[in-house]
Amino acid sequence: MRILCTGADGYIGAVLGPKLLDRGHEAIGIDTGLYRRGWLFDDGRTRPMVISKDVRQLSQSELAGLDAVVHLAELSNDPLGENDPAITMEINHRGSVEFARKCKAAGVARFVYASSCSIYGAAGDELKSETSKVDPRTAYARCKVLVERELSAMVDSRFTPVFLRNATAFGASPRQRFDLVLNNLAGFAFTTGKIQVMSDGTPCRPLVHVEDICQAILGALEAPREAVCGEAFNVGTEKQNYTVREIAEITSETFPGCEVTYGPSGPDNRSYRVSFAKIRERMPSFKCQWSAERGALQLKTVFLRIQLDDAMFNSAPFTRLSELRHLRRTEQLDPKLLWTPIDEMLPVGELLPAVANL
Repeated sequence: MRILCTGADGYIGAVLGPKLLDRGHEAIGIDTGLYRRGWLFDDGRTRPMVISKDVRQLSQSELAGLDAVVHLAELSNDPLGENDPAITMEINHRGSVEFARKCKAAGVARFVYASSCSIYGAAGDELKSETSKVDPRTAYARCKVLVERELSAMVDSRFTPVFLRNATAFGASPRQRFDLVLNNLAGFAFTTGKIQVMSDGTPCRPLVHVEDICQAILGALEAPREAVCGEAFNVGTEKQNYTVREIAEITSETFPGCEVTYGPSGPDNRSYRVSFAKIRERMPSFKCQWSAERGALQLKTVFLRIQLDDAMFNSAPFTRLSELRHLRRTEQLDPKLLWTPIDEMLPVGELLPAVANL
């Protein structure tokens, strides 16, 4: 299968790429490169070639000949989405829908979209299934709902979108993220000897390891059309419907001796528990292999190997919002989050002496 993976240089994409090649697929990646500075460790894996380009700038003709697309390239997570809701809507909603339309017109048969369980919002103790009412509380989550809705209307005999509502990701990736709850707590534990929970720990968050997300993507690509066409799937396992307090306790067991502190009940009232029965039924080959305990130990192993320190842990490239603010503050990105050409960042006359001295 000829597959394009957008966001190939991201947290999930860096793990998915080698798996696509291992399965014998002819894969290629595309990524605008916002987070390329954030390479935490080398895993020695071969990855698909990655084209440096924003998905919004792709033409229909460039998508010809592809069998499938895995679309990961959006502004990820709620804090980043809330930083500028207007640009989030442009990229994550309108950009993704327009990209899907180009894919369909180019003859792409299968379109796997990375959605999120965050669309369930503040659900209390109710176990949310794919047919449950959604309650998106942030721009990021609202975009996921809108994209699912508009792509569902595009289904026909030639175009098969599949929506993967991932639980909160965790685990090690060469393109690491420390703005995910378990990864964040583990990083704090290793570098400071403290586990700092910013809330009172009562919100519920289902977790899923990045490796298991990739297995779900492979399942969505390879499953029979009738099993997945136009369908949404929660990705994870009921065993990992945790409270944040329970996630902190798991972290403290992996990093013994750490002081655990909790903050007040904050304005973020997202809390949801999720059913994963549907993905087990429709994709019987899918099964979560990674527990939170195993994932925390994996992170500890990586931290020991690379000697993670406070400066590295707090480095901007490993936290999405921090890196984006850095790139905007230094005028490397324009207001639409497209790269600013170097000759627009500095007058050519000022560049010439530097070039002459090379």
